[in-house]
Amino acid sequence: MRRRSAASVPSEQMEKGTGKNQQNRICCLASLSAFFWILLLYFHFVVLGHNGVDESVKLQPGPVEIDPSATHVTNDLQTPIPSKPIQSFEHLPSPRKMVNPPPQTTQTHEKDNFPFMRALRTIENKSDPCGGRYIYVHELPSRFNEDMLKECRSLSLWTNMCKFTTNAGLGPPLENVEGVFSDTGWYATNQFAVDVIFRNRMKQYECLTRDSSIAAAIFVPFYAGFDIARYLWGYNISTRDAASLELADWLMKRPEWGIMGGKDHFLVAGRITWDFRRLSEEESDWGNKLLFLPAAKNMSMLVVESSPWNANDFGIPYPTYFHPAKDVDVILWQERMRKLERKWLFSFAGAPRPGNPKSIRGQIIDQCRRSKVGKLLECDFGESKCHSPSSIMQMFQSSLFCLQPQGDSYTRRSAFDSMLAGCIPVFFHPGSAYTQYTWHLPKNYTQYSVFIPEDDIRKRNVSIEERLLQIPPEQVKIMRENVISLIPRLVYADPRSKLENLKDAFDVSVQAVIDKVTNLRRDIIEGRSDENFIEENSWKYALLEEGQREVGPHEWDPFFSKPKDGNSESSDSSAEAAKNSWKNEQRNQS
Repeated sequence: MRRRSAASVPSEQMEKGTGKNQQNRICCLASLSAFFWILLLYFHFVVLGHNGVDESVKLQPGPVEIDPSATHVTNDLQTPIPSKPIQSFEHLPSPRKMVNPPPQTTQTHEKDNFPFMRALRTIENKSDPCGGRYIYVHELPSRFNEDMLKECRSLSLWTNMCKFTTNAGLGPPLENVEGVFSDTGWYATNQFAVDVIFRNRMKQYECLTRDSSIAAAIFVPFYAGFDIARYLWGYNISTRDAASLELADWLMKRPEWGIMGGKDHFLVAGRITWDFRRLSEEESDWGNKLLFLPAAKNMSMLVVESSPWNANDFGIPYPTYFHPAKDVDVILWQERMRKLERKWLFSFAGAPRPGNPKSIRGQIIDQCRRSKVGKLLECDFGESKCHSPSSIMQMFQSSLFCLQPQGDSYTRRSAFDSMLAGCIPVFFHPGSAYTQYTWHLPKNYTQYSVFIPEDDIRKRNVSIEERLLQIPPEQVKIMRENVISLIPRLVYADPRSKLENLKDAFDVSVQAVIDKVTNLRRDIIEGRSDENFIEENSWKYALLEEGQREVGPHEWDPFFSKPKDGNSESSDSSAEAAKNSWKNEQRNQS
């Protein structure tokens, strides 16, 4: 047998050995590659990913808890709603962008982190007629509103208020026996009935929503005016404050409150601000402390007379006797006021204030009595005509100018009754209208009124008749037309209906609140703050034009200046003024 050499090993056997070695090398390389990718993925997702998640969590202010079954009345947006409330608006983080976001991640704009962004986005939806105008209404326990109406006899010590809460708060209809009114739309409305009128008008608002996340503002239907009215006499401060404290506690527990700490909330009280600004804890002090509560300081409170030195209340018109149900009712009334002949140059309806040495009412009454072109309707004891809406409106309709001095406080319902009659108001203190109703009246007061400083009457004995006669007839005509054109925004339409195109006092007020909240939200997004804001100068800020933020010296500073001890003369006497106003109102309604 011939021996085979190594060189002669069959090629098949060589190929088998080589294939086996290559296979081992491939397995080794695959294992190394897999191990490398595992390390890479671990580093990316566990190490880097953990930091990225932490950072993104810091950027989220916290979602809002909304009832998933809730749907708003007029629109159905499909944006997902978060599920947990934030605890406080003050804890919202400063907006900022993510640094070096991981690949494949969409970068969220800083403003999207705010919980009210969904509401702001509705403004951009041009196909939605309610975009940026939605109102969410809290469903308060009935003790805060309806129960008060059921106990209407307790709302006043001297007057049965039950008749004034009928007809959705308008009171009993007025008969047009003397032809002074229109045939419909006129009611014996109590001057402090705005609480219920406003709430019933809100029920007809076209952009109500049950989805608070899209609300431009949130309405709190608390009858604050009726609440304090029943406890003003003979009750201790604990009783007077009870409902206000309960309301604040109820609101602050709601998820809607956490969105902006209540700064998007508003309520309406049909009384003057001094009824809600008790200055001390003395039992003898007047009113309750609603407007001094921390929660109320964040909300906007609409009152028939606001404080010039505080930022959380806003003046809205006193209700008049006219509550139109249709646009045509307003238009026909305006036409009628344009055509009236006015035989009196000026008139005054009111009573003297002998107990107030600074009141100019006594001088005004004397000038009316001496003038052959002045008309006086005295409202002192026993003068029944002054308590008759027909007599008052008839006098105003026959006058070119209507004198509106201060009463027990800055403002008077009479100012709105006179303008409703097309009579040009004459004011003697800027707090009577100019710093009060900046939502409803032109900031250029010379367009619709005459201003005669109180000192001109008190110290210099200026003749009102001579001052008014100096105004050219053409100017008087223009001013009267301006007053008549203001009528729609000074009256509250019948709550059981709605005006078609005209905006009434309710519409103007709601839009002003919406604008206030919307501007605040935009300031928050842009990081703007009013660090130089001085609350004592609140009346000045109300007079600023759009876009202005700073205030300076003003011609009316002497009217609102405070002494060095920090207590203004008007603030010190506010409780007494409110008390006197209440007494006179009860006497007039009796």
